[in-house]
Amino acid sequence: MKPFIFILLSILVLSGCSATWSGVKEDSSNAADWTKGKVNQGASYVKEKTE
Repeated sequence: MKPFIFILLSILVLSGCSATWSGVKEDSSNAADWTKGKVNQGASYVKEKTE
């Protein structure tokens, strides 16, 4: 009985971790895209002002 409970709890924990990991990857991707956009805006602004 104990191994069954351990396996059941392990499955629940791992399924929660995979959902969290997916969210972390999505958030990191969104942050990287946002940062790239801001850097490009800043570079365009500097280029415009120095020309």
